[in-house]
Amino acid sequence: MSLTLGPHLVDPPVVLAPMAGITNVAFRQLCREQGGGLYVCEMITTRALVERNPKTLKMIAFGGDERPRSLQLYGVDPDVTAAAVRMIVAEDLADHVDLNFGCPVPKVTRKGGGAALPWRRHLFARLVRAAVDAAGGAVPVTVKMRKGIDDDHLTYVEAGLAAQDAGVAAVALHARTAAQRYSGTADWESIATLKQALDVPVLGNGDIWEAEDALRMVDQTGADGVVVGRGCLGRPWLFADLEAAFAGRPTRKLPTLGEVAHVLRRHAELLTDAFGSERDACVDIRKHVAWYLKGFPVGAELRRSLAMVSTLAELDDLLGKLDADTPFPLETLGQPRGRTNAPGKVHLPDGWLASRDTDLVPEGAEMADSGG
Repeated sequence: MSLTLGPHLVDPPVVLAPMAGITNVAFRQLCREQGGGLYVCEMITTRALVERNPKTLKMIAFGGDERPRSLQLYGVDPDVTAAAVRMIVAEDLADHVDLNFGCPVPKVTRKGGGAALPWRRHLFARLVRAAVDAAGGAVPVTVKMRKGIDDDHLTYVEAGLAAQDAGVAAVALHARTAAQRYSGTADWESIATLKQALDVPVLGNGDIWEAEDALRMVDQTGADGVVVGRGCLGRPWLFADLEAAFAGRPTRKLPTLGEVAHVLRRHAELLTDAFGSERDACVDIRKHVAWYLKGFPVGAELRRSLAMVSTLAELDDLLGKLDADTPFPLETLGQPRGRTNAPGKVHLPDGWLASRDTDLVPEGAEMADSGG
């Protein structure tokens, strides 16, 4: 089973979801070393790209052998989005562009962006078409979205059809509403509903913690591929398992604590290469420590020390104190990882729900910060 996005064959049909502060060039390389798929960089804002924000330009760095280069854009203004896509094509910055309509973060939705935007159906359609037209067939454009703002304001089927009409190469659905954030259980039935409604490929996202979950999602929904986010946190070898599962091969045996420590050390090494600073790399790896060690019987003092590491030599010393033969904690399999926050109110611009048919861009909607 494989996925075709424009000229790109994605085999296996697995996409790494862009995650702020996570899916930088180092993490993507770490995952690519495990298995095939499409690995998306952190989300960047269209305005920051067009204005050549230095941090943004660093965020879209790709490895020399990274193909296809996949970039996710966040924008609200169709004209700015089109300018960003034209820049990507003209300067050969990426091989694939994904548009973010799934972010539930208040600073995004209160400006009418992310998961809020599909409610304004004409603005949504205009923005997607502007991106596709600006790409001019040079790079495929896809969209990633949620079911809607909340259960009373669902938009995913209508938005999927509009995106298809605009010429996107595929649609990915995170099967939760914005109000759910990352809580509860993903509604895979909505993925099946969307797949039945569209002719373009549909990718399913939500609650893929193990390779078997991906196969089960495809079987239950008919999805053409899967998008993996939190499930790979502290477990980049999930992509090896996914490759094996889609090829009908057995997944490899679970890693021991020593093997996990080796992957963590490789991650820190790649971060050092990417950042050009051992100190910055160690600061970044700190947030990954708890994910790598989840469920392992590692003492609190050693965990704290690892989460405050400052040099690779210090990291090596601390990793050497782990019991390398400790088996993988089976109780963590199939369990949520990363953010598992509670449902909450979706912050929207004043009067956002009152009208679905205006295509006016909310004042101050475009964000000048780098993204992520």
